[in-house]
Amino acid sequence: MKSSIEPVEGNKVKISVTIEAEEFEPSIDAAWKAIAKEVRIPGFRPGKVPRKVLEARVEPAYARSEAIQKAVPEFYFKAVREHDVDAIAQPELDITGGEESGDVEFDAVVEVRPEIEIAGYQGLSVTIPSPHAVDQDIADQIDRLRGQYGELSSVERPAASGDYVTIDIVGTHDGEGVDALTADDYSYEVGSGRIVAELDDHLRGMKAGDTAEFTAAHPAVEDGQVDFKVTVNEVKELVLPELTDEWVSDATEFDTVDDFRDDVIDRLSKVRRAQASQAVQARLGDQLAELVDLDVPEALLSAEMRARLENLVGNLQRQGLSLDTYLQVTGTEPTQFSEGLRSDSTAAIKVDLALRAITRQEGLEATDADVDEQVEKIAAQVGLDVEVARERLDANDQLTAIRSDLGRRNALRWMTDRIDIVDEAGLPVKREDLDLSFDDDDDFDDHDHDHDHDHDH
Repeated sequence: MKSSIEPVEGNKVKISVTIEAEEFEPSIDAAWKAIAKEVRIPGFRPGKVPRKVLEARVEPAYARSEAIQKAVPEFYFKAVREHDVDAIAQPELDITGGEESGDVEFDAVVEVRPEIEIAGYQGLSVTIPSPHAVDQDIADQIDRLRGQYGELSSVERPAASGDYVTIDIVGTHDGEGVDALTADDYSYEVGSGRIVAELDDHLRGMKAGDTAEFTAAHPAVEDGQVDFKVTVNEVKELVLPELTDEWVSDATEFDTVDDFRDDVIDRLSKVRRAQASQAVQARLGDQLAELVDLDVPEALLSAEMRARLENLVGNLQRQGLSLDTYLQVTGTEPTQFSEGLRSDSTAAIKVDLALRAITRQEGLEATDADVDEQVEKIAAQVGLDVEVARERLDANDQLTAIRSDLGRRNALRWMTDRIDIVDEAGLPVKREDLDLSFDDDDDFDDHDHDHDHDHDH
């Protein structure tokens, strides 16, 4: 096989391939064998008809056409690998010679992943939540735990957020009562937002015996309005148990307040540290995406959207949910979901292109030794011999994907080492206070996906 490659307009390349007649002959022979299994000739079992007999009964041009149809895609992918073409769509194939005899020649025009140059990635700064649990966080968490053992006590003062009120509530829509929004002596936590936000706004400051009327959007009917009338019968506050060693010993697994508080601090710190670490990569991804001034190719976008949708549907199915149920539960319109999916996919592709550019511009490509090490890890994970794993990965064009993934991981590590990280108060965040690991495949939160070889082989 001889092949050459040249760029053409529209972020595409043209691969010209010549399959020499001698190299093409096995494809013709395979076509005759396939035909032999289909035809029925007296005196011969299916599949056992000699080729010379077939050639006397079946037009040779048909066999050659079948051979070309099967061989061209195979030789196309061989040329793609030979020239390391990063194709992102199906090719447009054009047979240019050899349809009747001799060498088979064809052209393949295919869209490739854009290779961009970016600037401005030096000296970036990201703002993240503090990785440390502050005193108010600790106090709030302890109060939430105490609240599980709290008792309600009637008070004479106006209601405030966190209080429980007993109310009579009547909701009407177009003059008709709404059963789901009508109740007597209903216990409601002020500030919970369980019905409509306007209810909480009016309840704050109301005392027992007060009545309020207001209109709010119907929580279950689009463009519907509900007229509410609410009367407060009683206001109760949640009285928390006193924080003592005795209460801690009775209500928790700890013996003292200090031990209990230390555990709360430890758990909150782990959560804050994890959140802050994830925020570093997410915020860095946002900034990298903004540096890519490019209309994302539709072929890449379609593949990314499809992959994300399939991943979501798979996760939902494992939970026994459908996509329709998910949209209903989250209150998301199909159009809104589709737009969000497209936006997230566009951002992810731009981050990917940016990391590829940084990999190339800063010379951060993975070495052969890096790839070998990763293949060994994969082989160990799936329980295969290293060479068997390598052969299978190579056959599926995954070695190129692994090399690219490792390069992007290098770029991500390189960038994270150089950005300024500050918390929301503008204070520098120490890297030792974060978990910035790049050893897993899911390094880059929502932005990092395997974009290699989106075309179908």
